[in-house]
Amino acid sequence: MRASGWEAPVTVAELVDAGPLAGARMYGAGENPVRGVRIVDELSVFATVAPHTAVVLIGTAASGGWAVEMAMRRAWEQAAACVIAPAGGLSEGSGEVLAERLGVTLIFVDEDPLIVAVRVASAASRPDAARTQLVARCATRLAEAGASARRVLGVLNAELPGTSVAFLDRYGRPLAGRRDAAAGRWSAEVTVPDREGGVLGTLVAGGSSRSPGWPAVVRTVLGLAVVPLTAWTAEESLTAARDFALQSALAERLIGSQMSEAGESGKSGEIGERSGSGGPGEPGEARVAATALGWPVGGPITAYQLRPLTPAADASLVQALVTGALGQVPVLVRGEGWAGWSASGPEELAERLHHCLRTLPWPCAGGVGAQVDGLQAVGESLLGAEAAAYVAGEGTVVRADRMGPAELLGALPTGVLRAPAAVVLRPLLEIDRDGTLLETLAAVLDEGGALKAAERLGVHRNTITTRLDRIRSAGFDLDDAATRLALQLACHVMLS
Repeated sequence: MRASGWEAPVTVAELVDAGPLAGARMYGAGENPVRGVRIVDELSVFATVAPHTAVVLIGTAASGGWAVEMAMRRAWEQAAACVIAPAGGLSEGSGEVLAERLGVTLIFVDEDPLIVAVRVASAASRPDAARTQLVARCATRLAEAGASARRVLGVLNAELPGTSVAFLDRYGRPLAGRRDAAAGRWSAEVTVPDREGGVLGTLVAGGSSRSPGWPAVVRTVLGLAVVPLTAWTAEESLTAARDFALQSALAERLIGSQMSEAGESGKSGEIGERSGSGGPGEPGEARVAATALGWPVGGPITAYQLRPLTPAADASLVQALVTGALGQVPVLVRGEGWAGWSASGPEELAERLHHCLRTLPWPCAGGVGAQVDGLQAVGESLLGAEAAAYVAGEGTVVRADRMGPAELLGALPTGVLRAPAAVVLRPLLEIDRDGTLLETLAAVLDEGGALKAAERLGVHRNTITTRLDRIRSAGFDLDDAATRLALQLACHVMLS
């Protein structure tokens, strides 16, 4: 069953844009419907011309500029849809001025007007058949375009004159096509599904045509483009999935390109796509490829980190298991493990990551960063996920937004900081024979005072006070905030 408007009368503009008058030169808005055709060889015939008729001039009625001008005036009196005249009967400039002054659409044709009249009459009597021919032509062109977003959008914008078409990702940002789509008097859209049945993006079209049937035709043609775009998605996904390094590089480029891409977002014009399988090119192309893979590239996102506790070299297996648990997310090498981001919130992502840990053939720990507004802030979330994974135990997941001071200190690289910590604490270590003073200093700094430190160590408060006096005598000013911070970090490193 066809959508409403499919059998509505064709308009003059529709005949010129995508019908039997394609290629003709039209002056005027062309917004009137065409309900019939009348061949006029003499001006007297106008007395029997019905409203909304396309008038085709031949013979004496088209013999010169004066005749065409008089025909235009008579067409206005009869409320004709348009006047079709052979080229040469009136100059282009005079025709344009006349059409504007009278408000009657004038069309110049180069071929035999009688042949034109037959084609227009056929389209006017069977508007659904004329539109079906256009849809069939678009179907053929789309099949020839293959699995390419750029070529598919090129076909749509070429075969649907007066219409702008764009392919938007699920966040409403253009991936390919024209940025002014849906900016006219009407709009039409069709959802493009991803491989998992969700929403990959939306095809959006718009234009200025007043034809009640044109939006229905456009919507039908957009529906034909869903299949090649879905195939493009699968092809892009398979191309990148066969090479873990490609996806990792794509994710790194996507992160690094956010600032430059934001600066370009206001520019207009056509938007391209990645042209080959050797790797992403421009920042916008990286986002197109990421969208084809189903990665979240907009909206709130949360980073994750996996830390292997034993050597694990099969990155492709990690990628398969991570995406199996988390969905279509990037997986890139980061530090000694793997990281990426998801559209899920911290709680849901932590649950999924915990499930992922149970499927990995190596002992691993996981970390989840704080949720951030978008890729421009993903670096912050990745750092939090990395710190959380560092303190997480085997088979567990720690959330960065729930880490306290102790967990945060546990994320410090103690191996690297041990030598500097020993230098800071050397005066204390030289007088601390059994480690009692170091333990006391750490307790006081961690607990924020002598009383709680005494409770933690199970000694009297006066004992803590005595030990603090010895620590101060070693040259440490515990009243200085910077000194306390340095000593707390150093104590943590030495006691880890």
